Amino acid sequence: MTLRIGVIADDFTGATDIAGFLVSAGLRTAQLNSPQQAPENLDAEAVVISLKTRSIPAQVAVEQSLAACRILQELRAEQIIFKYCSTFDSTAEGNIGPVTDALLEELGEEFTVVVPALPVNGRTVYRSTLFVHHQPLHESGMKDHPVTPMTDSDLLRLMEAQSSGTATSVPYAVVEQGPDAVREALRQARSEGARYAVPDTLNHDHLDIIGQAATGLRLLTGGSGIGSGLARALTGQSGQPAQPAQQGGTGAPDAASPAEDWSFTSGAAVVISGSASQMTNRQVEAYAAEAPSTALDIPRVMDDAAGYLEELSRWVLENSTAPDSTDQAAPMVYATAAPEKVKQWQQSYGAERLSAAIEEFFGELAARLRSGGVTRFIVAGGETSGAVTQALGVDGFEVGPQIAPGVPWTRSLESDPQQGIDLALKSGNFGDPDFFRTAVQMSSGASSTVQPTTGQQKEDR
Repeated sequence: MTLRIGVIADDFTGATDIAGFLVSAGLRTAQLNSPQQAPENLDAEAVVISLKTRSIPAQVAVEQSLAACRILQELRAEQIIFKYCSTFDSTAEGNIGPVTDALLEELGEEFTVVVPALPVNGRTVYRSTLFVHHQPLHESGMKDHPVTPMTDSDLLRLMEAQSSGTATSVPYAVVEQGPDAVREALRQARSEGARYAVPDTLNHDHLDIIGQAATGLRLLTGGSGIGSGLARALTGQSGQPAQPAQQGGTGAPDAASPAEDWSFTSGAAVVISGSASQMTNRQVEAYAAEAPSTALDIPRVMDDAAGYLEELSRWVLENSTAPDSTDQAAPMVYATAAPEKVKQWQQSYGAERLSAAIEEFFGELAARLRSGGVTRFIVAGGETSGAVTQALGVDGFEVGPQIAPGVPWTRSLESDPQQGIDLALKSGNFGDPDFFRTAVQMSSGASSTVQPTTGQQKEDR
């Protein structure tokens, strides 16, 4: 089977995000977690490699991304997407710019597009300015992000500040004219010496137009939206993706997707939230009003992790319900807090030390809960999702129904289906306030007629 698209994702939620859109566009998709070598006999039209490179040192991110790129080249991927967050999470040092430059050099290319937009989740670009719903990026909740606070909304400035080339825009009026006009604008930008083109992107149709115009590029960069646009261009699909559960749909991919009835694993569920985003704060508040919930005691995480793990894992298991019960919501453990509180913790413990300790704690908690019979994990936050997934030792994913745009349920591949794990990995600002309730209800023992695609995964440990 020809590998049409290879994706290098800079975090785990971003990987499942774009994988869900590729599946909806009809591409048989495999998701791999930081593989050391190309898997053999891979039956897929798209491969997503999940890395954890968003906030690590830029040079390390470059090295890991290049290793992933070489695996995708071994698999003969026709086009490669470097997938980052739709809010362009990075600093003046990177990592988006340095990784993009390294990938261009690796592929022998000199030009690419920068398309973070995901209009279905309110991320749009106009006059090269990135918006989160009605607010410019730097006025949104991203200004308070604990790791990558975004203080500028101009993608041209953001890209040029952390890369080696110049960026230019493709205006709204050009995008509105269709694929041929955008294709010509990209050709002209490249001939004039630009290294990166930023198309205005205000709606779903614009993603389709940009995807069609970019079919000749070896490398594309952006959010899951450009993956969706490119995949639909390659498969000949058009129109809106399948409606996620939070928008009244079943979450099922289009009929062209690989057909296999989806059913959830048996076992208890837990909600784990490490994101500090504004939307996740709202989701935590809404879910805490109706479910057993507890906030992480940060001093104990920092000073008494072993004892606290034992106590907290026991609390989660005591508050878990029978696998097929809908009488009580799954318990929730969260480190989500207001920006002021996060800043206080960072001042007390140091931002990097605090972040690493919380990630490690949540990973160890997930492993203990898995041993105690929990099989369904709903996780908010990219770094937290990476820590949990790695701690659980997931070796393969099936990509299933979307809970919300960009957030599908996934299932680990196991030789014994009864040993499987269901994972919903949510980027911080994705979903509506009732996201956790919707995710729990979807997985509460009821079968569904959605159609996932089977992924294969291999990782040296």
